[in-house]
Amino acid sequence: MRVLVCNVGSTSLKFKLYQMPECRVLSTGKVERVGTPEDSIFQYVNLQTGQRVDQEKQNIPSYRSGIERYLTYLTSKEQGVIAKISDIDRVGYKATLSKGHFGVHELTDEVLEGMREWLPLATLHNTGYIQAIETMREVLPDALFLGCFETAFHRNIPLERKLYGVPYEWYERYGVQRLGYHSASHGYIADVLNEKHGGRPYKAISCHLGGSSSVCAIENGVSIDTSFGMSLQSGLIHATRVGDMDCDLFAFLRHEGLTDQEIHDGFEKKGGLLGISGVSADVRYIQEAAENGNERAQLALKVFVAGIVHYIGAFYVDLGGLDDLVFTAGIGENAGIIRKMVCDKLSALGVKMDEAKNASAHGKADLTAQDSQVSVLVVPTDEELGIARRTYAYLRP
Repeated sequence: MRVLVCNVGSTSLKFKLYQMPECRVLSTGKVERVGTPEDSIFQYVNLQTGQRVDQEKQNIPSYRSGIERYLTYLTSKEQGVIAKISDIDRVGYKATLSKGHFGVHELTDEVLEGMREWLPLATLHNTGYIQAIETMREVLPDALFLGCFETAFHRNIPLERKLYGVPYEWYERYGVQRLGYHSASHGYIADVLNEKHGGRPYKAISCHLGGSSSVCAIENGVSIDTSFGMSLQSGLIHATRVGDMDCDLFAFLRHEGLTDQEIHDGFEKKGGLLGISGVSADVRYIQEAAENGNERAQLALKVFVAGIVHYIGAFYVDLGGLDDLVFTAGIGENAGIIRKMVCDKLSALGVKMDEAKNASAHGKADLTAQDSQVSVLVVPTDEELGIARRTYAYLRP
């Protein structure tokens, strides 16, 4: 079976075509800066032959044009890996959320309507996915389309850890609850740990640290708690998003004279690591500024780490112990200083990291010190592979 995985960003598209169940990647592709006149970037790679196409300064005005360009190369005689578009059996998406749909679902009109209904919780993310899905359904009319929703991995979290202290009717009527995100990433980490432990019971905490960050408690491959709430504007501070905050802050700032748009921008676009540091949303630049004595940059790193440690401590108690602490995603995989700052705070939990290994770590790595009671790992996430596996395994009801 051939499974195409499509990852949609606000101005980007990423593709991977898998041969399943072998999990062999046949082709990759990406489009960046969609909608930017004469400045889009396109890449196509045939992993069977090594042929690749790299194009810059392109005019790719829409998702449709980006999708069609990738599919054209995918089926071309010179560089293609399949003869015709209908050779794609299934298309899997890392979709965000849909009202009433929390696992892996066929992307029917009903599911897409659920995505539209909950647009206020993920406006930027769901808008792009809906557009891309509708386009590809037209281009690939015979394929089975599946959404691996970012809430999927967390659907079995116990209700006492999901409910807010709001009227219970809001949960029943509107679905108000903590949903959790980054399922493709945390789910992939669970797959890796399942293989590591070979069916033996284990307790783990996965730290997905990147432009958007979250912490997840995993017991025997199942999520039992997560730092995200109902919306993406929750949990840890993110690159530009505020994360957890007092729900009365909006009304207070409006009272102080800020407009709704100014408040929204402060929470969504100018907050987080950028807002505190005043330097950048990128940890690499914040770390550089911190090393040069910038106090706000130093503070931003400390606030970020304090939030991570807070959730790890809480989840340690939820789990009743810890076997594995995993760092993943852009910051988790590459920012040794963040890993060190976190682990330095966790000695009371028996976490000790080998600093020499941490300093030289590149890609997958075991950073566990000899006298550590907890395994400390860096595992590069492979969200697309996790989606491909779940898309392949889906059975129509």
